[in-house]
Amino acid sequence: MRPETNFEKVPIDRVAVEERVGRLNKRSIKKESKVQALKLALSMVDLTTLEGKDSEGKVRQLCQKAKSPHPSMPDIPSVAAVCVYPNMVRIAKESLRGTNINVASVASAFPSGMAPLPIRIEDTKYAVEEGADEVDMVITRGAFLEGEYNFVFDEIAAIKEACGDAHLKVILETGELHTFENVRLASDIAMEAGADFIKTSTGKISPAATQPVTLVMLEAIRDFYYKTDKMVGMKPAGGIR
Repeated sequence: MRPETNFEKVPIDRVAVEERVGRLNKRSIKKESKVQALKLALSMVDLTTLEGKDSEGKVRQLCQKAKSPHPSMPDIPSVAAVCVYPNMVRIAKESLRGTNINVASVASAFPSGMAPLPIRIEDTKYAVEEGADEVDMVITRGAFLEGEYNFVFDEIAAIKEACGDAHLKVILETGELHTFENVRLASDIAMEAGADFIKTSTGKISPAATQPVTLVMLEAIRDFYYKTDKMVGMKPAGGIR
């Protein structure tokens, strides 16, 4: 259900955000803690192939890598999910049978989102029917930037309904939103509409994930949790090194 209040931008102090990121970057992590942190990070990764030349063989190879990222180091954990196009979901699902690795699928006219909503909904339903545990959608940035916030809310809510039991990750494509205020507002709309995760980027444009944008989104998640007692996940994506 759409909130009764209108969606409004929250003022963001850009200097304060960048200063906080700077302080975080100066923190030192002890070697043992760093190793554990890296293993934890790997266990949260979505191993992804989203190319026009994707094939069944390539997806199977990716799934094998997901199960055993470094065969000579068995203590390295498997990843969280493999992310593919909807027509490759069944192949990934078969390849990962017997593991705890999820299959994620981009859907709803990824990466542009530029298709009529009924087509985007059917695309989502197809991915779920093929076995997707998670669906990654992208918001219509043009509508958002024109101030059509209710439209964006409604499209997310409709695709969330089409997901059924599958988790929905809502990609904001922050590199096209221009301001921290827009990133914060898009985050708020996505969470109000039912997103299980909010995600920075498709990985198809630059800039993608940045530390300041990620911090703004994390603060939105924190405030939404304080307000609703619902914890939403966060996924930085694209350009991470």
